[in-house]
Amino acid sequence: MSTVALRFAALILLLSLPALARAQLQEDAILLVAHPAFRDLEYRQTVLLAAPAPNGGHVGVILNRPTRRSLGSLFPEHEPSKKVVDPVFYGGPFSRGALVALVRADHAPGAGSVLLMHNLYLAFRANTIDHVIETTPNEARYFVGYVGWRPGELKAEIDRGLWSVMNADTDTIFRKDTEGLWEELLQQSRRIRAEAASPVLALR
Repeated sequence: MSTVALRFAALILLLSLPALARAQLQEDAILLVAHPAFRDLEYRQTVLLAAPAPNGGHVGVILNRPTRRSLGSLFPEHEPSKKVVDPVFYGGPFSRGALVALVRADHAPGAGSVLLMHNLYLAFRANTIDHVIETTPNEARYFVGYVGWRPGELKAEIDRGLWSVMNADTDTIFRKDTEGLWEELLQQSRRIRAEAASPVLALR
C-alpha cells in the first residue's frame, strides 16, 4: 500500500473530475476476499468493496468491520444521525478520521460522490453525507476511513494472490450481520475456483 499523501492526492484528483468523466470510465464494483495468509492487521480476514477510479486506481471500503458506535453517538448534536439504525463501520486506514457513506440511490446524492455500480455511490463530502442522513438515513451505510489504490496497485495485489475477486451485489454489501461473511465468501471463492479447474466430463 502507498503513503497517505499519495492516496490523498489521488482522491482529490478523483473528486475533481466531472460526473460525465466518472460515468464514462466506470466499471462495476467487485468484492475482494482476503487470502487466509494475508496477515496485515488492517486487512486480515476482510471483505472489501472496490471500484475503479477515473485516475486509473481504485477506491473502496471494508465491509465486515462494524464498530460498536452508532452514528448518533458520534454526532450527538446532529439530531438526524439518531435515525440511522446500523452501526458505523471501519472502512479502511485512509482518512480514518473522516466519514464516508455508501449510498443506494438512482442518481448521485451530491457533489463528491463516486459511482461504484448501478444505483450505488460512495460519498466523501460532508455536506452530501449530511443531506443523505437528513433525507434517506437508512439507505446508506456509514464508514470511518476508506481504502485506495494507485493505478496498477490492486491488480498487482490480486496477481500476488492477496485477494480473491467476486461479483458484488447490494444484498452482500448491505448485509446486516457481517460476522462470518469472510468465511462464507472464502468458501464460495474456493468452490468457484475448483469448479473452474475441473475437467468437463464428456456426455455419454
